[in-house]
Amino acid sequence: MSNQFAITDSDLDAITLSGRMLGGLFYYEPDDASMADVYSLLQDDQWVEEWPCGDKQQLMQIAAQLKEGLLETQSETLAQAYQRLFVGPNSLVAPPWGSVYLDHECVIFGESTIELRQWQSSLGIATQTEVREPEDHIGLLLMLAAWLAEHHPEQIQTLLADHLLPWSGRYLELLETKAEHPFYSGLAKLTKITLADWQACLSIDVKNKRIYF
Repeated sequence: MSNQFAITDSDLDAITLSGRMLGGLFYYEPDDASMADVYSLLQDDQWVEEWPCGDKQQLMQIAAQLKEGLLETQSETLAQAYQRLFVGPNSLVAPPWGSVYLDHECVIFGESTIELRQWQSSLGIATQTEVREPEDHIGLLLMLAAWLAEHHPEQIQTLLADHLLPWSGRYLELLETKAEHPFYSGLAKLTKITLADWQACLSIDVKNKRIYF
């Protein structure tokens, strides 16, 4: 990881916008009132013009997939798909927590979660959630990136290189191929494109960690 690389205001704005939106889509249930404006935005293709990552052709294809997933004609509602993919009760085809991929026992609250928690604590960052859950949820980490872009931009590279990018590729691959719902397959694609853009713009050397799941 290059500590000498200068992060531009444009980079920070892109991370703030995309990280907050993507993080919310992963973390909050579809009927959460705080996400109503985001889902409304995705009903129209206009967001593609403002999205700071990826090329327009890719984004238009993803936009069509997201809109398809929001149609009531789907055999499974968005809320049902979210329950199946992020909550259970059955085993999750793509668990959204980092330590499932990084811990040799594939468990939540694993060693990588503890490392993340210690790093956040060293910065005075405490994750505030309604229930006790791992801090390495994909949605929380994307929203944390957005928060860091506004408050501690010098820490974004550490978050991405050490705590998110080592496992996010595997997670997003699983979600895209096994979601069996166009919205979440599209969300995985959009997030992959966005994270690849962040990595390129910030010249991040991702820490090499073994993937177990």
